[in-house]
Amino acid sequence: MPRHDALSRRSFLAKNRSPRARNRHAAAGDGGGYGSPEQEGRGESSLPNAEALASSLRDCGGADGVRRVHAVAVRSLDSLGTFVANNLISAYARFDEVSDAREVFDEMPERSVVSWTAMMNVYLKLGHYGEVVRLFFDMVGSGVQGNSLTFVCLLKSCGERCDAKLGQQVHCCIVKGGWSNVIVDSAIAHFYAQCGDVASASAIFDKMAYRDVISWTTMITAYVQHGHGGQALRMFSEMVSEGFRPNEFTVCSVLKACAEEKAVRFGKQLHCAVLKKMYKNDIHIGSALVTMYARCGEVFDAQAVFDMMPRRNTITWTSMISGYAQSGHGEKAILLFRKMKMRRVFVNNLTIVGLLSACGSLQSPYLGKELHAQIIKNSMEENLQIGSTLVWFYCKCGEYTYAARILEAMPDRDAISWTALISGYNNLGHNVEALKSLDDMLWDGVKPNTYTYSSALKACAKLEALQYGRKIHGFVNKTQDFSNVFVGSSLIDMYMRCGKVDEARSVFDAMPEHNLVTWKVIITGFAQNGLCEEALKYMYLMQQEGHEVDDFVLSTVLTSCGDLQWKSISFSDSVAGSVSARQ
Repeated sequence: MPRHDALSRRSFLAKNRSPRARNRHAAAGDGGGYGSPEQEGRGESSLPNAEALASSLRDCGGADGVRRVHAVAVRSLDSLGTFVANNLISAYARFDEVSDAREVFDEMPERSVVSWTAMMNVYLKLGHYGEVVRLFFDMVGSGVQGNSLTFVCLLKSCGERCDAKLGQQVHCCIVKGGWSNVIVDSAIAHFYAQCGDVASASAIFDKMAYRDVISWTTMITAYVQHGHGGQALRMFSEMVSEGFRPNEFTVCSVLKACAEEKAVRFGKQLHCAVLKKMYKNDIHIGSALVTMYARCGEVFDAQAVFDMMPRRNTITWTSMISGYAQSGHGEKAILLFRKMKMRRVFVNNLTIVGLLSACGSLQSPYLGKELHAQIIKNSMEENLQIGSTLVWFYCKCGEYTYAARILEAMPDRDAISWTALISGYNNLGHNVEALKSLDDMLWDGVKPNTYTYSSALKACAKLEALQYGRKIHGFVNKTQDFSNVFVGSSLIDMYMRCGKVDEARSVFDAMPEHNLVTWKVIITGFAQNGLCEEALKYMYLMQQEGHEVDDFVLSTVLTSCGDLQWKSISFSDSVAGSVSARQ
């Protein structure tokens, strides 16, 4: 560092000692630390320059420190200048002081692209996405051209707002301006993923000349968030094979994929890697491991991870409570919640949801109603997730009238809350009410999700309501939900129960992939419609695709096809082998 800069910074730091230090110096007669008029007149070397100010701003530990530096900058410099002003905006942003940052920004006589981008990032950090967009258009109107970091900030805002139109326009600007690089391309992929367009996100990723851990993690997370857990796991394996070391965000996303796919073996391998060399004390990874084991039904492994964690937060406790609830251990979930309360751990909305799930799994209306009273007392009943879980809980306890009343009283209703009621009616055998609720949901302007369609189709199957089922099929064909294996399986089941075998077969053939449930549904459907040869043929095809024929499928087919001569079927050896293996 040049001697002049070193002197300037030492002088500046001396002026900005802590209040206690300034008081000591004031008592000694040195003017209190900010410099007396005599000291300020000793020459330029006693005043901080722009570099020293910027360095001190980076060292500030709080907003008050930034304000002190700001005050000295105003006194010491003829004008703040773009460089110091930009650093002030960034410093205020670190401590969420948006009004101070905006005041500095508004007072700047000239603003560079760095100034505009710094202010946009302040709004982005605080979730004021509309302000980010407005500021960008103001910047364009003032004749300043954005840079790659400006576009990254804007894309993040578009993604958070799900503003696909503006985001696509930004993407075009990036391509035309030649701003593409690994950071920008990762932001573009993330934007498309946030808007639900995973195919476009994947296309951007595939075209990237260079990739880093962030770009890989972006795509893995996108696949997980949109229900493509298997693809996320394959991409993670590819990432590791190409020599990239995952970070803690990657590991958390992959563990979530393991939970969604029930891939406990993959999860255990990743757990071993975490214990050996990666983030073994990371609280977020610990919480993700607890969730993964719990969702896979391995509650004892989840409890072991939970017990070994040196630190736990609300998420960790909630994951364990939810794990017990989802695995049918409602009593343990409630006991753990009491322990959580004793340790004064903060309870959030997800904790309440986990507890309601526990009460539902116990079918304990008394405990659930007690919790419901606490929810009302703490003004939490308007929370969408809590409201939806209350609907599910009362349906689970057989009190569907009360569930419907809660749904009606909710200020906002989404697909999850409506589906909770529809599936609740289904489980209680009130299939007509389930379909009526679907009509009410559509009238309410809420778009069904895959679970809604599956639940409604189950009601159609039980009622053999073919026309209504075809109507739902028409809705599904207009969306991307047709490719969902659960919706496809429900359609096949509905058509089979209504005796429309050809339509069921058409749905099966059109599906991009089949899982164990899909095969079971079509095979039992053939058997129940008396098409024994078709059932046996599809059993053979199921085995060829690597799926094991279980006892339920075998017993259904053999019961329906008892009089069929096995030797008359060319593939009987394979099927008979499956039978003999179980005897």
